Amino acid sequence: MSSVSTGSTSAAEAFALAGAPRRRGRGLAHGLVDDLGEKIRSQQLRPGDKLPTESAIMQAYGVSRTVVREALSKLQAGGLVETHHGIGTFVLQPRAAGMFRLEASDIAATVDVLAVLELRISLETESAGLAASRRTDEQLTAMREALDDFEGNVAAGGDTIAPDFRFHLQIAQATGNPYFADIMSHLGTSIIPRTRIPAIRNHDRRGEYLSRVNREHEEIYAAIARRDPESARAAMRIHLTNSRERLRLAQEAAQRETSPAAVDGSASA
Repeated sequence: MSSVSTGSTSAAEAFALAGAPRRRGRGLAHGLVDDLGEKIRSQQLRPGDKLPTESAIMQAYGVSRTVVREALSKLQAGGLVETHHGIGTFVLQPRAAGMFRLEASDIAATVDVLAVLELRISLETESAGLAASRRTDEQLTAMREALDDFEGNVAAGGDTIAPDFRFHLQIAQATGNPYFADIMSHLGTSIIPRTRIPAIRNHDRRGEYLSRVNREHEEIYAAIARRDPESARAAMRIHLTNSRERLRLAQEAAQRETSPAAVDGSASA
């Protein structure tokens, strides 16, 4: 887990000035993302600051818990904050690497990958909860080995796809329900977005993207290890929702760049 400060006072002061999120035709969550993102970029919320609780944000902005959770997921996907389940959400140091960039040829593939991620959010969220209740010590050891292989390969620049899939498959097997594992086995490693989107594989030469993925894996593992079904479900949902949002944001950026308006604008510039 990354070291964080408890700068909740400055965060609370920033939220004391909060109003309703700006409405731009994209929904309340987008307005909340815009406002929180601006607070982070302007250093009203500084790296290491702990955000107020979901309830406090709901009260400050007059929005529902669903809106708050969607906004936090988008901020996590953008690398602006990081959530440690049971502890809180913290502002991250801005990363120069930014979001991975899709090529025009990748856009069609992202549609199917996003659909698979929707399925995985439903399937694997419950899978993690059941695994936390039913896993054996041997299955937990197998999950640990998969994560160790993942981390080692990140450091060495090796294959992370196989241990990534193995970790998720081990969780499915730990449910004790063979149908979870059957579905995962049928889908295979293609469920890992970077197997089908070259831009994701090529994005992060320093391993920051994969290190973030691994931190999310560790949150899932920790909840399963302590037999905490609700925390395991929450950690898995955060992980897969972040994956979906990271890809969706990149897809939207690529579509803007390849739209006729963007082409006309660049031609006249």
